[in-house]
Amino acid sequence: MSLTQKNKSIPCPTCRKDAQWSPENPYRPFCCERCKLIDLGEWASGTYSIAQIDSEEDEVFSGDLVANPNRSFL
Repeated sequence: MSLTQKNKSIPCPTCRKDAQWSPENPYRPFCCERCKLIDLGEWASGTYSIAQIDSEEDEVFSGDLVANPNRSFL
């Protein structure tokens, strides 16, 4: 069964209740606005994060920023 089929239920990432995966649910994959805002708050507070693996290239780039603080890289 694919997620594009009508009336597909998935567990809400916040409260684990069934949430409808359909265009009629504007909060998907959450069950409601409250759960969506709780999740957003967790990201904003730093509770959730995505791990970063530092590389040699990152060190070279950050060294360029220190040596040339007014340089634009865009």
